[in-house]
Amino acid sequence: MRKYVIMGVQGSGKGTQSQLLAADLDIVHISVGDIFRWNVQNHTKTGAYVRRTMAAGELVGDDLVESVVRDRLTSHDWNYGFIIDGFPRNRRQAEFFLESYDIDGVIELELPDSEVRRRVLNRRLCADCDIDYNLIANSPKLPGRCDSCGGELVTREDDTEEALAVRLRDYHTETHPALELFRRKEYVVSVDARPAPEIVQAEIRKRLHLPPTKPAPQHQAARAPAQGGQAPAAEEPASA
Repeated sequence: MRKYVIMGVQGSGKGTQSQLLAADLDIVHISVGDIFRWNVQNHTKTGAYVRRTMAAGELVGDDLVESVVRDRLTSHDWNYGFIIDGFPRNRRQAEFFLESYDIDGVIELELPDSEVRRRVLNRRLCADCDIDYNLIANSPKLPGRCDSCGGELVTREDDTEEALAVRLRDYHTETHPALELFRRKEYVVSVDARPAPEIVQAEIRKRLHLPPTKPAPQHQAARAPAQGGQAPAAEEPASA
């Protein structure tokens, strides 16, 4: 069983790298941001609170985040392990996690603020099917329209200059102390998130002493060009 935490500033590729590891290692990808977005899309009471908070570029309170993580991990659908992203965001959450669960490693994706801004402000989301796009790395064939369903591509509420500035500030002041706590316990492997996703993935595996990514079956490789040469899905939006 493998249990990992992946951490990094908004736009660093946590979602993409988590999905690559989860699919290949048969572990569960737990995205706190996705859980909150499900609540937003389904108009729950939690979702209304999260929507207001995310639009302001702020972070959801510790009590709610810890409750969501605890409830998700009690599902026990992760027989072979999990990789969790979007948590912990501060030292208190890190302490809660260490008290409650054993982990095998923490992946830190390093990305300069200038590159964060370039990536985040070029992200788009299909309003109909929720597929992520990045206008730099995997722009749609028809500008403003989803390749999959033809839906309109929109900017997320929290992908603004103002919200991003708040998140960068919070990451440097709140999340770095959590990383330092993990670092003192020698859990952390730091990886440069600037290269292409497959290069970042290879470095993560090297640092965690994991086997290389399994090659795709021939029939999948043959179909790849038909997908428009798109990169893996863009990093998930700023989770609450």
